[in-house]
Amino acid sequence: MPLAHLLLALAVVFVWGTNFVVIRWGLDGLPPFLFATLRFALSALPWLLFVPRPRTGWRTMATFGVLLGVGQFGLLFLAIQGHISPGLASLVVQMQVFFTISMSLILMKERVRPFQLAGLMLAVTGLGVIGMHLDADVTATGVALVLAAGFCWACANLVVKQAGQVNMLHFMVWSSVFAVPPLLALSLWMEGPSAISQALTKADMLIWASVLWQAIGNTLFGYGAWNWLLARHPAASVTPMALLVPVFGMGSSALMLGEPLPGWKLAACGLVLGGLAIIVLWPRIRTRLQQA
Repeated sequence: MPLAHLLLALAVVFVWGTNFVVIRWGLDGLPPFLFATLRFALSALPWLLFVPRPRTGWRTMATFGVLLGVGQFGLLFLAIQGHISPGLASLVVQMQVFFTISMSLILMKERVRPFQLAGLMLAVTGLGVIGMHLDADVTATGVALVLAAGFCWACANLVVKQAGQVNMLHFMVWSSVFAVPPLLALSLWMEGPSAISQALTKADMLIWASVLWQAIGNTLFGYGAWNWLLARHPAASVTPMALLVPVFGMGSSALMLGEPLPGWKLAACGLVLGGLAIIVLWPRIRTRLQQA
């Protein structure tokens, strides 16, 4: 991979990792479902007027939009608002890799391989370490919500596979439309018109910058650049870079939000990332060993 492309991949995972801090800033002024509604509304408009509809079915885009909008980010925003720290959220949500692989194996009736079991056991051990240190900053509710968000992300990944070869930037723009109505309905129901009006009235520049960063930086740039790289390089060269997302997430949360990083958090991070690394990297390593 050329240096420029490597730097682009690093920029994407940096944006995705530090985005958890931006979420925390946005939640200081906006309730979670309203925040998610604004994020996906600005991911769709005005871009919807300039990009063509991707060549895939309306049901596929609607399903993906609801899973990503309500399932992944709605639950993730709800969790980070008082139930789990942004750094740990960036780590726990990576369990989506295991959910994606597990559902793929079940649906395609493939045999579970030993290295996949080994990676899963390491990651579950890491979650166990987190579960042993639940407190006011890391609650069982928070961990459960982030795991549910990761599961919805995994379901969205499977929907994308069914979409076929489409322009992913166009797909993200058009599918974002379908996330807005259910998120707005949840905001009106759970947060109420009064809280929505008050939050929008009091929102300052940092809050609106957080919303724009979610829409443009995290969604349009992040997914657009990532899929541009996947179209030009083998997935085995690109996807391992995603292992740096929780590293940037926990590091930026510690630096910018003062989130403590005691030994148990670092141990949990090492176990989860170790499990992810085994699943993502082992096939590539095994191929090289066989060739040698």
